[in-house]
Amino acid sequence: MVRVFTKCSERTILKLEALIEKGDHGDKSTIVNLEEEFSNLALDIIGLGVFNFDFDSVNKESPVIKAVYGTLFEAEHRSTFYIPYWNLPLTQWIVPRQRKFRSDLKVINDCLDDLIKNAKETRQEADVEKLQQRDYSSLKDASLLRFLVDMRGADVDDRQLRDDLMTMLIAGHETTAAVLTWSIFLLAQNPTKMRKAQAEIDSVLIDGVITAEKLKKLEYIRLIIVEALRLYPQPPLLIRRSLRPDKLPGGYNGAKEGYEIPAGTDIFLSIYNLHRSPYFWDRPNEFEPERFTVPKKDENIEGWAGFDPDRSPGAMYPNEIIADFAFLPFGGGPRKCVGDQFALLESTVALALLLQKFDVELRGSPNEVEMVTGATIHTKNGLWCRLRKRT
Repeated sequence: MVRVFTKCSERTILKLEALIEKGDHGDKSTIVNLEEEFSNLALDIIGLGVFNFDFDSVNKESPVIKAVYGTLFEAEHRSTFYIPYWNLPLTQWIVPRQRKFRSDLKVINDCLDDLIKNAKETRQEADVEKLQQRDYSSLKDASLLRFLVDMRGADVDDRQLRDDLMTMLIAGHETTAAVLTWSIFLLAQNPTKMRKAQAEIDSVLIDGVITAEKLKKLEYIRLIIVEALRLYPQPPLLIRRSLRPDKLPGGYNGAKEGYEIPAGTDIFLSIYNLHRSPYFWDRPNEFEPERFTVPKKDENIEGWAGFDPDRSPGAMYPNEIIADFAFLPFGGGPRKCVGDQFALLESTVALALLLQKFDVELRGSPNEVEMVTGATIHTKNGLWCRLRKRT
């Protein structure tokens, strides 16, 4: 997968270099909406890595991106609107936003149906045992779709597979774009940390090539990614529904007797507030990637085991285990996001290659970058930055 991440990231780099070369700025720079570029990049990575399909949205407008965003906005609307009017008869044909939602879903479904059909038609191996022993890293098509179709074989349920792929497309695409956007937003306000990141990149990527082994050496870049996820978690809110009556503990400064939760109750967990809680984090609103290397324990918080980087040996990225669930960028438990490592690795590759080539600064004041929350945290009008080629 590192090859896919690199290929798509380098395509974005080439586009940005071309914009600088033909720009009218005398200082060899260009102003660009990096949030939009990251969105295109993330879609291309999902396309090649999951579907073995090149959207090439970095270089051309993709109707799939518009459909994905439209679907996301509708999902956000439905998760917070108090009356589920969309379940009423005829609303999907009468209400304009519901008509658009149906149209967006059709664009995505048609795209996925074509990809599934092609994958099934090109299935070459039917022996399950041989498939299990196959080295997918050496295949020309090492996509997740190829693996799923091969393993499920003739019994594959097209609709279930399409639903699974749609989840990966929508969730994986938007999350990565947001992580990269806020990583750059934070670094641009902290030039010292940006220079530290670039120094690490220069020392590790001497030949300019990223490999899986070199990713392990990009420790500071990985810490930047997770610190951006702490300050701007994707999603900022988790919603769970209780299947049976339960009782939750009161937590820090909460009700000592706890809270009774009836069956069918929707429980909203504010990850944004958790990640910025002064009870768990020192200087919680400050951008400090180094914080993830330092153990922390507060004896006053009953039931919290504290933060210990050694609690999850071998993990490339800080996770919910080392923070005893005070850090939940991808949730936790059996319902944890299955694509966490995919998102973290692609973000690391993209950020490293971008900072290797460019110096980045915000076009205006950080206060001009307005935050919009929904399924993810994104900007209201984009992340406009000035890029200069590094010398």
